Amino acid sequence: MNGLDELIHNSIFKEKFIAHCREEDGKMQNLSIHLEEVSKLAGVFASKVGLKEQGELIGFLHDIGKASDEFKQYIESAVGIINPDEDDYVDAVSLKGKVDHSTAGAQFVYRTLAQYGNEGVFTAQILALCLASHHSGLIDCISSEGIDAYSKRMSKPEEKSHVNEVFEKLSDEVEKFLLNRMKSKVFVQNLLDRFKALKTSSDSKDTLLFKYGLMLRFLFSCLTDADRLSTIDFEKPFYKKLRNHGKYEKWSLLIDRLERKLLEFDSEGINEIRQKISQSCSDFSGKQKGLYQLTVPTGGGKTFASLRFALHHAEKHEMDRIIYVLPYTTIIDQNAEEMRKVLEEKDGKGRFLSRVVLEHHSNLMPEKQTAKQKVLSENWDAPIVLTTNVQVLEALFGAGTRGARRMHQLANTVIIFDEIQTLPIKCVQMFNTAITFLVNNCGSTVVFCTATQPLLDKIEPKSSSLPISSEQQMISDARQLFDDLKRVEVCDETKVGGWKNDEIKELAEKQIKKLNSVLVVVNTKKSAQDIYQQCKQISCIEIFHLSTHLCPAHRMTLLNKIKACLKEKKPIICISTQLIEAGVDISFGSVIRFLAGLDSIAQAAGRCNRNNELYPERGEVYIINPAEENIDMLEEIKIGKEKTERILAEFNDNPERFGNDRISPEAMEQYYQYYFYQRAKEMNYPVGCKSAVGREDNLFNLLSANTLSVSEYQRMNNKTPEIPFKQAFKSASKSFEIIATVARGVVVPYGDEGKALIDKLCSETKIEKQYNLLRDAQRYSVNVFPNVLEKLQKLGAIYEAQEGSGILYLDEQYYSDELGLSEVMVKEMDFFNA
Repeated sequence: MNGLDELIHNSIFKEKFIAHCREEDGKMQNLSIHLEEVSKLAGVFASKVGLKEQGELIGFLHDIGKASDEFKQYIESAVGIINPDEDDYVDAVSLKGKVDHSTAGAQFVYRTLAQYGNEGVFTAQILALCLASHHSGLIDCISSEGIDAYSKRMSKPEEKSHVNEVFEKLSDEVEKFLLNRMKSKVFVQNLLDRFKALKTSSDSKDTLLFKYGLMLRFLFSCLTDADRLSTIDFEKPFYKKLRNHGKYEKWSLLIDRLERKLLEFDSEGINEIRQKISQSCSDFSGKQKGLYQLTVPTGGGKTFASLRFALHHAEKHEMDRIIYVLPYTTIIDQNAEEMRKVLEEKDGKGRFLSRVVLEHHSNLMPEKQTAKQKVLSENWDAPIVLTTNVQVLEALFGAGTRGARRMHQLANTVIIFDEIQTLPIKCVQMFNTAITFLVNNCGSTVVFCTATQPLLDKIEPKSSSLPISSEQQMISDARQLFDDLKRVEVCDETKVGGWKNDEIKELAEKQIKKLNSVLVVVNTKKSAQDIYQQCKQISCIEIFHLSTHLCPAHRMTLLNKIKACLKEKKPIICISTQLIEAGVDISFGSVIRFLAGLDSIAQAAGRCNRNNELYPERGEVYIINPAEENIDMLEEIKIGKEKTERILAEFNDNPERFGNDRISPEAMEQYYQYYFYQRAKEMNYPVGCKSAVGREDNLFNLLSANTLSVSEYQRMNNKTPEIPFKQAFKSASKSFEIIATVARGVVVPYGDEGKALIDKLCSETKIEKQYNLLRDAQRYSVNVFPNVLEKLQKLGAIYEAQEGSGILYLDEQYYSDELGLSEVMVKEMDFFNA
């Protein structure tokens, strides 16, 4: 924004105003300085999509309302500048949260631009929505109740918005400059061009409007991140020193480290195939930015192969970062550690000379929760970020500002979705449209990685599907690769009446005698416990149980013990829920999988003979149908199971059709066709009466045409709303959750660390320390569903850490070293199972 910097340095206001006060020492941040910092940062962030001047403008105007007399009185009373004995004194507590400082800038933009026809109105709404929403998250345009919330905000009275009062305090030069800038045809046309560029030949009206909303959210992300950075760096100056500020080690240096490591791998057996996959990915990195698929069988070494592609591709196209998106936190810990060993160099004392890899998820180990990691995670300020599906989907669609502020970091980035088949079915249409936006309009490259590619290019409506052709396949002959990497035989052992638990135990015993190690993957926690108790009757073996009734720290400990047993070739049986299926680097001689979705069965098979250690023999995978497992309440697994039964029946009729392999690419494609067809109506994220929307609707509609809300507006007002954007952003985001949150987190007394953590939660009174303890407690927590929680509360097994805190913890008599959280006292459970 040429000329604004100089104006800012000279003078913005006719007097001085305060933006923030630092609690630690009472130092005040000058409002002019804060607006300057946010303007510069927002401009830099928005330049990724060609909207630098628009970013600078909203950055400059976002807190302009803090120049009002009311806000000045609030902030000065809070820091003790105003004498409380004065007649006009109003205490800060009574004003906190009541002084509106975000509407003034929005109204100024709206009033200035709305007078210039449809194009001015369009531009005004985009910028004004960002400004009015920068503390709350994007507000509704037309709310789910049919109210024009945007126009209502723009007509907020002067005594509450202070827009006229504030702009009278601007220096004449600055006000003149702002008006001229907004009236500039270039300023308006540039923004309009960026929105026009969103349209493709395959777009429907709905997908185009959805992408309009995404571009608006992107600009909003630039503003919120810039605002938070300026604010927190003032309030905690130490944080500023911890940031990378987008300055990372050169891609060429990281490439050299990875290539040196790859030369150390031998090229014997299965590693020869893995090296070919890796080389194919490296060769493919010279392609233009775009959407690609990496289809590799489990155990094909796709983590380092995709990293090799990403590093070379990022260097060629001068991209900002690489983001790995993974389904589970356990995979993040595992992959981050492997990448760190290769890409981060240490000094002679074993200390990292530089940090390249950033893990961002909620279950970090306490010793890893450094201040630096916390600071960098706030906005993914690192060259390589490993995060979860949840975090990325929250950045794109979530409520508030915490997730949204990261969205702009998805631009000019290599984004690798590992295990893409774990994408929640309800998010498919929103996700596909967002991927199109990121690739076509934000300069990003997206890679879908998995052994079992879902048919994201074949969904209905076609406007919400992704265009994926053979040229976008990173492996040219993936079918041959599946044959080359076939290390298991998958046997259909389903039978009429199903397998009783004692029969499953006998099968496991038979397999352990034959192959020494057995993994049994079940669909429910109850099945895991029941089969575990059955298998405990088998003598002379090591036996383990894994489920989400164990806290993450407990599961990690057991996984390490299991790997040690496998390495030492001890006879071992592991009973696990599906948490072990995706991305856990572990290998058993035999796998028994309870009937479920074919994609889950294929992932379970990937834990069998993973490194071809049984060569020339193959591992054995048995699909069985349990007689005593109840999945009636697990709709996703139930539908997947039904479609798998259909595939197994078709395979028995004509094995050649599926390449004589029950988990072949042909079988998987047919499975997804059946599965997606049945669930087609769920892909637009349906919501019901109990959601924040308050009626039957879907989030794709709410974030595009918002037809039902508009109809309600028309019914109440006998006219069509005149604003260009009609989306119910706030209503939709409040209804958006990737993982159902009906379960309640309960801290469990696992080990000495878990017990010590509970003691601290019960005694700590300082808010900041409580917050840090809660972060630590994530690794010692179990999610408990309401019916189980109620039962435990009636038994007196659940306590509140401090009255009114809402932090719950479990009595240690109800946590088992074997099975984790228990609904009966552990000693009592041991008695019944003896």
